[in-house]
Amino acid sequence: MNQNEFISLVSPFKEKVYRLAKRLLISREEAEDATQEILVKLWNKNSDLSTFKSLEAFAMTITKNYCLDQLKSKRGGNITLNDTDFKSSDSGLEKRVEDYDSLYWVERCINKLPMQQRIIIQLRDIEQYDFEEMAKILDLSESTIRVSLSRARKEVRGFMIKAHNYGIK
Repeated sequence: MNQNEFISLVSPFKEKVYRLAKRLLISREEAEDATQEILVKLWNKNSDLSTFKSLEAFAMTITKNYCLDQLKSKRGGNITLNDTDFKSSDSGLEKRVEDYDSLYWVERCINKLPMQQRIIIQLRDIEQYDFEEMAKILDLSESTIRVSLSRARKEVRGFMIKAHNYGIK
């Protein structure tokens, strides 16, 4: 396998490897180093890469294990306990209740929209489809989808403002 073939193989999931490393290691620099190490490990196994059913899954597993090893070796001796580590979770509960309530209201607002706008919001904001994919699915132009999405978001925003400002002058 040559370098160009390797790059085309790892390009689709390279960013996912970085994001997983960043989530586990916190530091951007450590995540970049980890990503580089993972890519080197994959390059060293380039003759065996075709045997894996899912190269992306294999890379993510290597990333997870590498990051956990890094955390064990570097941070195991540096852990200190502070009283802030044991704060009450009451404020977290209040936040979760507020978030749940907001999600409930957003869902109610979305359900008031016309069917096409509901579908567009679902596909774009919840399912994370890009406009090109949505255009194929809905058999609409991308500009039509963008306009409809903008209008739907504006209506949801209006519903939410009404709900939150009810009775307030």
